[in-house]
Amino acid sequence: MYDVAIVMPVYNEEACIGDVVSDWTRVLDALEINYRMIVLNDGSRDNTAGVLRAYEDNPNVQVVNKPNSGHGPTILQGYRQACEEAEWVFQVDSDNEMPAEHFKLVWDVRTGHDAVIGIRDGRMQPLPRKVISAVSRMIVRVFYGFGIADVNCPFRLMRSAILKDLLRTIPDDTFAPNVALSGMLVLHKNKIQNVPIPHNDRQTGEVSIKKWKLLKAAVNSCLQTILIRWK
Repeated sequence: MYDVAIVMPVYNEEACIGDVVSDWTRVLDALEINYRMIVLNDGSRDNTAGVLRAYEDNPNVQVVNKPNSGHGPTILQGYRQACEEAEWVFQVDSDNEMPAEHFKLVWDVRTGHDAVIGIRDGRMQPLPRKVISAVSRMIVRVFYGFGIADVNCPFRLMRSAILKDLLRTIPDDTFAPNVALSGMLVLHKNKIQNVPIPHNDRQTGEVSIKKWKLLKAAVNSCLQTILIRWK
């Protein structure tokens, strides 16, 4: 059993994914943590899979090349595997907006908590995404309760035993599972710590969901989050 399993979904990040995985392994090795990195390549159309082949011989890194299913379902696949392999599960995105060097901020305060959730400090968002973030936060507070400041933050550490139970209520096709999980953590009165994490602007690649597709996804996410509350 590992101390922590890192769940990292990847889609079309060939420009940075090599550096990102190297940074995470370097940081985790320095902390002398017994870890497994689960890097899930969600059907990338660029050379992401080729770059990740450099880690085939690293026993701490497992690359999962899978058909494209979307960011949310990919995270859920990683969560379900990670819960079976480690005491703690940590999720982070592969775009390097929240670098590995800040992992210690959440790891060091885990004792006595069921989840440590990052707050993206310094995040710059266009207006549509600000509105979506605000609506997601409002839905969690109205239907689940207060307790998590950044409900969709992709820099979160959760105790496996807690997460495994919560995942039973989350359908595999959920668009934004972290929002629903934030709500469930609050609803079940789990012990939660919020920690500000410096946030950088994306330097490579581009956001895959834009304009009307973004609006449609946001509406779908909100409806799913509300329905999960009553499952």
